[in-house]
Amino acid sequence: MSELFGNSHVELLDQQISTWLLAMQERNDTIVAVDRGEANEHKWYVRMRGEEKEFTTVWLTLGQRTLRYETYVMPAPEENAEQLYEHVLRRNESLVGAHFSIGIEDAIFLRGELPLRLVDEDELDRVVGTLYATVERIFPVIIRIGFARHFAD
Repeated sequence: MSELFGNSHVELLDQQISTWLLAMQERNDTIVAVDRGEANEHKWYVRMRGEEKEFTTVWLTLGQRTLRYETYVMPAPEENAEQLYEHVLRRNESLVGAHFSIGIEDAIFLRGELPLRLVDEDELDRVVGTLYATVERIFPVIIRIGFARHFAD
């Protein structure tokens, strides 16, 4: 089990993450917004403009043991569900620190988590970049599998 961090450490890390994310936004034109969750939450939303998918939003949630991160990739497939699920499960094999999963309403998500002791600016940049790059790389393929009739010639 990962180490449990006290409230003071979590609050400090919360401030650092906010600072790091704003700095990332300043130097990266792809990031169009960085927002916070409710006042009591240790949660951030990083919205990025894409080329393959119009926008990708990464949610970061700070807990007492881990930083959880996820992004919504696409809705539940209208067709070829088995082929789509097999495709993303096979993609999991090559991912580091993230995995595809089926979430609410059978939508496809990309998720992961990181022990708090490993959270720093470089790792935060890697996490956000990995989720963004993975969505950009896979989205054109999986949207055509799950919604094939919309792409028929």
